Amino acid sequence: MTTFIALLRAVNVGGRKVEMEPLRAVADKLGFTEVRTYIASGNLLVTGTGTTASVEAKLEKAIQAKFGIEVPVIVRTAEQWKAYLTTPFPGPAEAEPNRVVLGLSKSSPRKEAPAELLARAKNGESLVLRGDGLWFHYPGGQAETKITPASVDKAVGSATTARNLNTVRKLAEIAGVA
Repeated sequence: MTTFIALLRAVNVGGRKVEMEPLRAVADKLGFTEVRTYIASGNLLVTGTGTTASVEAKLEKAIQAKFGIEVPVIVRTAEQWKAYLTTPFPGPAEAEPNRVVLGLSKSSPRKEAPAELLARAKNGESLVLRGDGLWFHYPGGQAETKITPASVDKAVGSATTARNLNTVRKLAEIAGVA
C-alpha cells in the first residue's frame, strides 16, 4: 500500500466549493484507507494502490460526480514528497516559510518555464525548477505578483497548483515522511 498526497487545484475559492468531509467520503468510497485532509484548501492524503496518474484520474472523476465541478488533482507519493522538504531558498525557508511556495503540475514542467516566469517577476521574486517542482520565493507576498496561475500553467504546459512551505512541511508530517 502506498500513501498518496493529492492536491486539488483552486477549490474553495471563486465559488468552487469542495467541503473536506464530503471529499473524505468520496475517497473512502473509492476504496482508499487512512483518508485525511489538511485545511480546507484541497489537501488530501490517502493510502491505496495504483500509480499517481491512476489516483489522479479516479479522484478527478469522483469529484466531478459528487461536486459537479472539474478539479485538476495533482498526486505524489509520500516517498516523492520527501524531496520537497529541502528548498532552493534555505534562508527564506526558515525566516518566512509562508513566502516560499512549491508549485506542482500534472506533467513535468517545460525546460523554458523558469525563464518565461522569471520575465514576469518583480520585487525580488525568485523561481527555481528543482526536479518536478517549481519553487517560488515571494519576498513581498503573492498579492502583488505578476506571476499568475494562468501564466504558470502556460509556461509549465499543464495544470499546476501551489502550496506554501508551511503546508508542504505539514503534509510531510501527516504522511509520516518529515
